Amino acid sequence: MFSSRLNWSQHPNRLSILLEEKRRARAPILDLTESNPTRVGLAYPQAEILAALAEPSGLRYEPTPRGLDSAREAVARHYHQVKLEDVLLTASTSEAYAFLFKLLTNPGDEILAPRPSYPLFEFLAGLESVQIRQYPLRYDGVWHLDFDALEKAITPRTRGIVVVNPNNPTGSFLKRAELARLDSLAAANGLAILSDEVFRDYAFDEDAERASTLVGDRQALTFSMSGLSKIAGLPQMKLGWIVASGPNRDKALDALELIADTYLSVATPVQLALPRLLEVSGSILQEIRQRTAANLARLRAAMQGSAATLLRTEGGWYAVLQVPRTRTEEEWTLKLLDESGVLVQPGFFFDFESEAFLVLSLLPEAATFAEGVSRLRSSL
Repeated sequence: MFSSRLNWSQHPNRLSILLEEKRRARAPILDLTESNPTRVGLAYPQAEILAALAEPSGLRYEPTPRGLDSAREAVARHYHQVKLEDVLLTASTSEAYAFLFKLLTNPGDEILAPRPSYPLFEFLAGLESVQIRQYPLRYDGVWHLDFDALEKAITPRTRGIVVVNPNNPTGSFLKRAELARLDSLAAANGLAILSDEVFRDYAFDEDAERASTLVGDRQALTFSMSGLSKIAGLPQMKLGWIVASGPNRDKALDALELIADTYLSVATPVQLALPRLLEVSGSILQEIRQRTAANLARLRAAMQGSAATLLRTEGGWYAVLQVPRTRTEEEWTLKLLDESGVLVQPGFFFDFESEAFLVLSLLPEAATFAEGVSRLRSSL
């Protein structure tokens, strides 16, 4: 009766079952997976945000498939070297992926995506009847693309390559040399590049070799995605965007406008508010930067001399620990939750190739994070 695109297992895993039992029993839990910035005690400029949403013209409906000029101009200014004409608004980065999959693929075509990385790609692709083929990131003290494996993953049905810059959860940025090689590879094979840059503003340090964005002159058709969810810590505002670069971008944007016109999903009030929201987002962004940097320092100090290794991270909201293979990742997470009341994510949630990795959010409040990390260290 229902589409085969929805044939995903909805059976809860052991960690989810145990977490639900703990919550029903009202057991205290130190949640080191929290990634919702509106739930971690940040000081939002509430008056300014609410004032931005109170624009009277938001009561009038004037559908604009690419997005209001004022909103798109604000996005262009955010990047400094982008024209309004290269920007198209979406309701979220997830919707941006859906639009781009519609633009680039036919049913059964393939998109390459990194491993480890964000676990939603296969679901987004499945809803478009598209297949995800993974290419690996490798770690040897720093993360890097495995170009040999990437090239071997390309088939006649491949239509695009996803990069997450910086990656979630590894926190690794593309380097300029990697970008040049990726750009050349995509152009030579007639592939588009889909660059997810939602965490680009959260680098932990400077690096002249880093490619912080793929916006700019490209050999391959390139789409850079971001939005208010991370830049302003406002996931509830539901506004994202696509910036197109490279050859055929005008034709691509015309087609994307047709797709967007079919849905008209971006709300007028948040579009009108976008210029002001981006202006006031600086204080939120800085607070999140300070929070994540301080928690990363706490984690680094706590893991020194322990049985765990903190993998290098360059940016984003997450950290990855490699822990002893005396237990599986699932067993580690169950032990931490059951015996210590600490919730972390296993690496297999993000398609790590081998055991044993744990993924922690760097967003929780300082006291929660410090206590959770202390208990984690004791369990190790």
